[in-house]
Amino acid sequence: MSEPLLQLLLANSDTYISGEEISRQLHISRTAVWKQINKLRSKGYEFDAIPRVGYRLKQKPERLELTALLSGLRSTVMGKQIKILDSTPSTQIVAQELAEQGAPEGTLVIAEEQTSGRGRMGRPFYSPSGKGIWMSLVLKPQTSLQFTPQLTLLAAVALCRSLQRVVPISIGIKWPNDLLVGTRKICGILLESSTEDERVRYAIAGIGISANLDVEDYPEYLKDIATSLKIESGAKVDRTAIITEFLAEFETLYQLYHEQGFAPIRILWEALSISLHRPITIHTLQGKVTGIAEELDDSGALWITDEFGEKRKIFSGDVEINR
Repeated sequence: MSEPLLQLLLANSDTYISGEEISRQLHISRTAVWKQINKLRSKGYEFDAIPRVGYRLKQKPERLELTALLSGLRSTVMGKQIKILDSTPSTQIVAQELAEQGAPEGTLVIAEEQTSGRGRMGRPFYSPSGKGIWMSLVLKPQTSLQFTPQLTLLAAVALCRSLQRVVPISIGIKWPNDLLVGTRKICGILLESSTEDERVRYAIAGIGISANLDVEDYPEYLKDIATSLKIESGAKVDRTAIITEFLAEFETLYQLYHEQGFAPIRILWEALSISLHRPITIHTLQGKVTGIAEELDDSGALWITDEFGEKRKIFSGDVEINR
């Protein structure tokens, strides 16, 4: 039903069309009209709505274009093959399928919408249409399985540095994989690997960036913990510029990582961290640990001095920064 409504509004884009008239022409109820308008809003369409006058389509969502992405690339490997989808359950799944079929390193899958996007520990990742950057990057790192967490930290550094170049806001990294503005999450990273004989066959770096969401786009359960680049900067951001900047920065750091190891990445991560040298609580599968975050381990784990003065190494968990 959304498509006939959209066609009707496009045909009358220079004027308002009443809910009653839409209802009559499409043979649906006024309630159904309102629901379909909201459905189109969730996909990035913007409307002027005046009570007792009607609706007028104000703006269509901007779609990512392959030509614009390729022309803006400054990387030589990352993003040389790009697949753009209108909608998919998860870009991670598509990227994994391509990797299994022999896709080269640097293959990038982007979706305008994910219907079953996921984050760490299988949590759902909210990925509405036309509002964010939902993408997965195929990697073939020269590393063993035990060091793959380092790639998550590398991706966080590349993402944080590239975003700060494009959008004039302060962004920090919360261990291990979230980017925050203040206390609200703006990006998430999910790295998944396929291994053989303790070596990594390939890894998929999933990146979710809340780019142009407005406050009203978020469901209630996310409004207090999530934000977007648009909300924080006060202006719509160029998604193409963000993607190409990230790919260039990631490629530079990825090459540095293979040449010099994790040490330079660790230094960059610690400079951008909002988790270190402050009281935190980490929720792990074994329970929660409260203490002061001290430093990164060479493996990417976090050293924390707990409330009893004992130094402990945490490999995974959810960090809560204590105020």
